Amino acid sequence: MPYLNLNYTKKVIKRLSVTKKRNVINKIIAWNRGKEYYDGNRVNGYGGFKYDGRWKNILPKLIKRYKLNKNSRVLDLGCKKGFLLKDLKDLVPGIKIFGIEDHDYPLKNSMKEVRKNLKKSNYYNLPFRNNFFDAVFAFHCIYRANFGDTLKTIKEIMRVTKKNSYITLGAFHDKKGKELYDQWGILSTTHLHVKDWNKIIKYLKYKGDYSFTTPESLGLKK
Repeated sequence: MPYLNLNYTKKVIKRLSVTKKRNVINKIIAWNRGKEYYDGNRVNGYGGFKYDGRWKNILPKLIKRYKLNKNSRVLDLGCKKGFLLKDLKDLVPGIKIFGIEDHDYPLKNSMKEVRKNLKKSNYYNLPFRNNFFDAVFAFHCIYRANFGDTLKTIKEIMRVTKKNSYITLGAFHDKKGKELYDQWGILSTTHLHVKDWNKIIKYLKYKGDYSFTTPESLGLKK
């Protein structure tokens, strides 16, 4: 169960100013998980969730690590508009890609190149048989659920993959970090102390790769 930091989240100073502006009403708006969250005002979510090709710089590390090829089956859990899968498809022609999202807006506005490969489902009861995938990715999605469903989702990831998986977990190191994450993580429900995540990983016997998304990695805390 190695900690593997891909440096996916870049430190952006502007995030701190946005965090200070967010309140419970912004959380209510975000939890509709519709246009306003993805493509509306930044204070309510992404402020424009658009393709930027970033995964083409990140995926080669995972492709090499998990030995992915045209015969591999890969699941992107919390696939949103399918950006990761689009880039994976370009990098490994013929690879079998699957995306799961649990709400409608991103699926309806997904990339045409991969839309047929995306499906609506919850994260904690996946419509796939045991050991179906060669790799499962879950970036910034599973800790949005309540504590119980987050645990079930990690177990589901373990169930449907033969071996390989990579998940990101919302975490903090101290009280100030928790306060910042409470404001920033507009949909995050289960963000926990790093020590608690380590205990959970050990208890669940999770063997895949993981990393923590923290206020420090987000640039919210100096």
